[in-house]
Amino acid sequence: MALSRALRCCQRIFSWIPVSIISSVVLWSYYAYVFELCFGKTSQLIVGYLLIFHVCFIMFCWTYWKAIFTPPSSPSKKFHLSYSDKESYEMEERPDAQKQILTEIARKLPICTRAQSGAIRFCDRCQVIKPDRCHHCSVCETCVLKMDHHCPWVNNCVGFSNYKFFLLFLSYSMIYCVFVASTVFQYFLKFWVGDLPNGPAKFHVLFLLFVALMFFVSLMFLFGYHCWLVAKNRSTLEAFSAPVFQNGPDRNGFNVGLSRNLQQVFGEDKKLWFIPVFTSQGDGHYFPLRTLRESENPLLANEGKWMEDGGSDEESADENGPSVIIRTES
Repeated sequence: MALSRALRCCQRIFSWIPVSIISSVVLWSYYAYVFELCFGKTSQLIVGYLLIFHVCFIMFCWTYWKAIFTPPSSPSKKFHLSYSDKESYEMEERPDAQKQILTEIARKLPICTRAQSGAIRFCDRCQVIKPDRCHHCSVCETCVLKMDHHCPWVNNCVGFSNYKFFLLFLSYSMIYCVFVASTVFQYFLKFWVGDLPNGPAKFHVLFLLFVALMFFVSLMFLFGYHCWLVAKNRSTLEAFSAPVFQNGPDRNGFNVGLSRNLQQVFGEDKKLWFIPVFTSQGDGHYFPLRTLRESENPLLANEGKWMEDGGSDEESADENGPSVIIRTES
């Protein structure tokens, strides 16, 4: 037990190494740009550079902070088995009977997706019926609503609660890299032809340009991929394994059109799209479907029933004992 705890503690410490690397590079870029490149120069061009640089730097830090420290959302108590349901499920040894128990419980929940076998998606580790687009993360050791992936560079699960922040982090990172590279390039040329004296600034300018271009290229592909995912209303997991509905797998099951797909992630108020505040639609437990009109969508029909049954279900959910969380398949 003590060894297991020690290993887990070491894992948590090592998981912050990628974040520390990114933070160190960004802090060094701030020092190199402001103090080595611009400090002591008073021209209007340099003042303009510094103003724009600090706007980009602040937005980058703000979005990175939100992507790291916004906790992933987990299913509400509605999706946890009550004490009596949990007892019945565990005492039943026949798999078919267990599936039937889960099916009866799921009738009261807004669930449209199924496992590959056609059964209700259930996490044995968290003892929870998985909402649509929810998956278990073995790193965070919890089920995450609309899970996209676990990102080591933010040491966090990217999902419903912070997907907008993650996208903004990628976009402001690209803007930061483009601005630094474009403004540093002219000084790089001057150092190259010998118009400026050699000194510490030459080293910083050289590596500023190299690092900015290197990060921009890698971020460009990642950001482009996630833009495609947003346009199609898919998560990274859904892009690799199509969600299964009652009529079978469908990669475009949640695709309701470009405009509504964008609103699900960024919200309806376009003035807030580029600010790292939470504006995503819904609560991550249910999503509109492409194949059905809203008036015919059983997901939305179950939503009303789900809300009406709130009181009694919450009371039964409170009776749940502590659950053990270990690795499981999505």
